[in-house]
Amino acid sequence: MDGPQLPGATVDREDRIILHVDMDCFYASCERLREPRLKGTPVVVGMGYEAGETHGAVATASYEAREHGVESAQAISQALEALPRATEVGDDYDGVVGHYRPVDLDFYKEVAADVKAVLHEHAETVREVSIDEAYLDVTDRTSWQEVDGGDRTIAEGYGRHIKQQIARTVGVPASVGVAPNMSTAKIASDFDKPDGLTVVPPREVEAFLDPLPVDELHGVGPVTARELRSMDIETAGELAAADRNELVDRFGQRGRELYNRARGNDDREVTPTGRPKSLSRESAFTEPTADTEAKRENVRALAADVAARAQSREAMYRTIAIKVVTPPFDVNTRASSLSGPVDDPELVEDVALDLLAEFDENRVRKLGVRVSNLVFDTQDQARLDGFETAATDGSTTDAPEADAPADVERVDHGGRITDWIDDGDSEASLDRRRRGQSSLGEFE
Repeated sequence: MDGPQLPGATVDREDRIILHVDMDCFYASCERLREPRLKGTPVVVGMGYEAGETHGAVATASYEAREHGVESAQAISQALEALPRATEVGDDYDGVVGHYRPVDLDFYKEVAADVKAVLHEHAETVREVSIDEAYLDVTDRTSWQEVDGGDRTIAEGYGRHIKQQIARTVGVPASVGVAPNMSTAKIASDFDKPDGLTVVPPREVEAFLDPLPVDELHGVGPVTARELRSMDIETAGELAAADRNELVDRFGQRGRELYNRARGNDDREVTPTGRPKSLSRESAFTEPTADTEAKRENVRALAADVAARAQSREAMYRTIAIKVVTPPFDVNTRASSLSGPVDDPELVEDVALDLLAEFDENRVRKLGVRVSNLVFDTQDQARLDGFETAATDGSTTDAPEADAPADVERVDHGGRITDWIDDGDSEASLDRRRRGQSSLGEFE
């Protein structure tokens, strides 16, 4: 049954109304929900972390923690150097301390379910991108009609209402972007974090996008941004004014898509998320490195993130793989195939590190970890002593993750940590204000 339309709203079928809802530092927000005394303090949530230990990697760094150099996917040991643990300093310590908590995925999923309930109550179509992120098509619920003398729209009020409902009924903050299409709504939700609301009516899309750096556009990673800048294209406005044929010659079909999105044209429909064929994460170093321990530390963090993400989806996997990008941009993949599906985070780390050993002497620009051939039922796990290895090698990458949006991004101490989207430029645009959360599961 269709949901109620707001009083006074008129549906404009030509201009869709898309919301992108992004929960701010969701895991840290959940911990604050459980421990209100943590509000306003630096909170660090670690994956593969136990209280009092130094192992593991940062899953979420609150904004207060990020101010002191703590970022997503950073090793806990490195985070502790930047932000000492509150339980380990003396009474005479007058510096800033961090409150470290281990991941409690079951609790986060409970909170996420409450958030999802609010979202589904307010939209007929919801695309759940991750445990902390979703798109809503609310075209039939509200309108771009202007009110208050043109100062705002009914759609703005609807977006604000959803934000308030999440805060009031669930108790966690969200940033919301409202726009006529998915890519602009995504950019809008990132524009005023945390706890922000940015509305981009159809007539304002061009003015909103034009001044943005090209790497803030949906699907533009650092490689594509670098190529665009070599063409003297620095902003979305310059990309929108570029020669479309030249962009297609340079980037193929992606060139046409980037051109359209820079002009505010994105025809994708909001559709419910299906099950992926693989789950992956990548991290790019600021500069290529041959430091073996830095590479291993990076892969440990990526493996923990991918394994936890699989657990959050109740997925088992038959294949574990790594991706190694060496200068200038040579892509190498290695994979180990198992005799049957497993759910074993330690195995993901061990296999990934074993595969990485081949590249101990190489300078590396980017690393990735992937689990694939996923199974989403409760069948028994394979016996680990039946595990066989098959290496794959190539300069091209695997197929992209099913239903993985090209705008999921995460920040890493070495650069960016992202979904593994193998189009030659897999890193999505980096958030202007850095979200600082590595995804452990999916609303997605």
